[in-house]
Amino acid sequence: MEIKPEVLDELLKGVKTQQDLMGPNGLLKALTKGLVERILEGELTHHLGYEKSDPAGYGTGNSRNGKTRKTLKSEQGELEVAVPRDREGTFEPQLVRKQQRRWDGLDEKIIALYARGLTVRDIQAQLQELYGVELSPGLISEVTDAVLDEVKSWQNRVLDSMYPVVFLDALMVKMRHEGRVENRAVYVAIGINEEGIKEVLGLWSSASEGAKFWLTVVTELKNRGLRDVYLFCTDGLKGFAQAIESVFPKAQVQTCIVHLIRASLNYASWKERKALATDLRPVYRAVNAEAASAALADFRVRWPKHQVVADVWERNWERVIPFFQFPEEIRRVIYTTNAVESLHMSLRKVTKNRGSFPSEEAAFKLLYLALRNAGKKWRAVQGWREAMRQFEMIYPGRREAARAA
Repeated sequence: MEIKPEVLDELLKGVKTQQDLMGPNGLLKALTKGLVERILEGELTHHLGYEKSDPAGYGTGNSRNGKTRKTLKSEQGELEVAVPRDREGTFEPQLVRKQQRRWDGLDEKIIALYARGLTVRDIQAQLQELYGVELSPGLISEVTDAVLDEVKSWQNRVLDSMYPVVFLDALMVKMRHEGRVENRAVYVAIGINEEGIKEVLGLWSSASEGAKFWLTVVTELKNRGLRDVYLFCTDGLKGFAQAIESVFPKAQVQTCIVHLIRASLNYASWKERKALATDLRPVYRAVNAEAASAALADFRVRWPKHQVVADVWERNWERVIPFFQFPEEIRRVIYTTNAVESLHMSLRKVTKNRGSFPSEEAAFKLLYLALRNAGKKWRAVQGWREAMRQFEMIYPGRREAARAA
């Protein structure tokens, strides 16, 4: 919509500074107030069916009945508007609804700030500083709590019948549980769907990470519609693979290579880590399991003081070697996607400002919003089409069977 130059010239008379234009008593605020009140008057006219002072309204049983002053909090600060009333009280304005105290868009700003890890007090200070809007901590909590129904729907949604690759891992989050603040494990499942897009399948919480609870998680995934997975990538927790295979017997369980590398580096000093990581590369980039075993033996020779690192790989060898049966296209997806690690980095970033969460519900609210933010940036995994072609050659017919189940 284009405003005529002569109208703009008239509006801008007397505007000489930025404060005159955008300040608390500036033109933009006055113009917004005028337009809002004009639209509300138009809404009431439509509701009553006649213009103000029009004789057609005589005897209709309903008429204009003054105005109510209302202060709206917005990104431009506080805006006082006069909302017209009707005598029968049946008028329901749409632009500024009854009980509405915040301009549309402010709630989205609050939720966006919350999703980036700001505390309620931080958000309060930020809105005051940027927009001159004073909001109570209780009101900010009320706005963010509106997301909880969305979280529940998301957690219980029906899943696709097939996610070719699923990453399972947990991170520790401090929250209050049964009156006590404790570190609790938040379980995260990330699937790569048939189009190659990452998707968080759900969040769960328990006192600590264990195979027994992971069994509950994978069972829920199946109950929500997941019928088959080609490959589960896990951290090698004892009993984890058996828990998965009891629910998805056809699935291949692969110990996450990145987890093994990270566990290996924990045994080295900061000065040694780069060299040690370089010498581990021939192990997981070997052409086959035999070459990988030879590379691990060579690693033992090169690092006599870090035999424990080689032991870590050997203890997990049974769940490492499936990696070598796959062609390069699939290996690249499994290794370089590293979906859980990058996501956990994002989640830790937004939780680090909080000493602890008052409840599991509060923790999941923030984690969900952070996931929603992260998901906006996700794109298809590079090389996914070729990886899917390879998967279908290795596991013929399973994709169709999952859809038919």
